Amino acid sequence: MRTSRLRTVHPVLWAAWVVLAAGAVLCVVGWYGVSGERFAERQLPYLASCTVPGAALIVSGAVLLAHGRGSIAAARVEELYGLLVAAEPAEVDETGQAALAPLAVSGELLMVPGGTLWHRADCPLVTGKAEAVPVDSKLVASGELGPCPICEPAEETD
Repeated sequence: MRTSRLRTVHPVLWAAWVVLAAGAVLCVVGWYGVSGERFAERQLPYLASCTVPGAALIVSGAVLLAHGRGSIAAARVEELYGLLVAAEPAEVDETGQAALAPLAVSGELLMVPGGTLWHRADCPLVTGKAEAVPVDSKLVASGELGPCPICEPAEETD
């Protein structure tokens, strides 16, 4: 399930693109004006009135664009944080940490031939695997197989 997300373009991004476009237009007009004048003293007004402000608008637009994207990213991080905090822990023990419910509770123990772990029958690592066979107590006693860290089966076998 997806939560509602900001699906429209942020107003700061619109402003950034408008300012960038205006700066580009001013730079083109300034370049065109300068290119049509032969003497430097007649080119100076185009530089002062079009090219320099156009360059300033381009820099301003780039700053606005970076700020707008940063604010969208910050909004997404806040949304993800809200989703993370919304999940309530099951129980809290005396140390203040959440007590996690066991992942698997079956009493039947299985292993996969060639594997190094033994599992409860309802462990997600062996559930649905046709090659899973009951645990041989000799393998567990010899230490060739270790308990699964996911389902944490009991040390003793049947």
